[in-house]
Amino acid sequence: MSIHKQVKKVTTHTLHEMKQAGEKISMLTGYDFSMAKIIDAAGVDVILVGDSASNVMAGHETTLPITLDQMIYHASSVVRAVDRALVVVDMPFGSYQGNSKEALSSAIRIMKESGGHAVKMEGGQEILESIKRILTAGIPVMGHLGLTPQSIYKFGTYVVRAKEEEEANRLLEDAKALEEAGCFAIVLEKIPAQLATRVAQEVKIPIIGIGAGNGVDGQVLVVHDMLGINNDFSPRFLRKYNNLYDQMMKSFQQYIQDVRSGDFPNSSEQY
Repeated sequence: MSIHKQVKKVTTHTLHEMKQAGEKISMLTGYDFSMAKIIDAAGVDVILVGDSASNVMAGHETTLPITLDQMIYHASSVVRAVDRALVVVDMPFGSYQGNSKEALSSAIRIMKESGGHAVKMEGGQEILESIKRILTAGIPVMGHLGLTPQSIYKFGTYVVRAKEEEEANRLLEDAKALEEAGCFAIVLEKIPAQLATRVAQEVKIPIIGIGAGNGVDGQVLVVHDMLGINNDFSPRFLRKYNNLYDQMMKSFQQYIQDVRSGDFPNSSEQY
């Protein structure tokens, strides 16, 4: 029997065992109680309370504006829905960069106030001090390398990262540094598949890809993208498993029509 079917509750240790057994890890984002309840019941291994909530829930252009308080609100909503999945919470921009004391207090707030199981942080060797300090408090940390959306203004674009040899070597060094520091897993976003495969082979911790090919230990997608709710975003790495935009649009239009025509509510829909 496979590991992910045996466990009643997914932990960081479960993910490590899955990698060793060659079992792929499934991860989706979640931001609210109702959606997280369905995702968890479906059997996903990890729910990421992503700072992508800034985009899909709040309509911001980047992930930068979302605050620590808002992330805690989203995370606590998700935690209340979840029985099985590991809940990982993004530390938002400005809550950990450049100040390891602030990083620790941000991570403690997330864990205490949301009940989340781990935090995720973007960056490599430049944030190692913050990562190490958070780990000393017993808080599990997931890394994030490659395209790091919180650094969008540094990059100036959301293009594929680490295509050049120098950046590729630096990414590999960063991944090893994160592993050595004690991170339990790393997300690799939008990097060449060959490089991602190499990283997954050279580190012992699970590597979760988004736009990083099939040679990694698991995959993550933004739930609104894969369900086709967000219909104006179609990068190459995205597989749409539904077209909820059209289905929801039809339902809303039918409801409006039924209300206007007096068809809703009918005699059996009233007291």
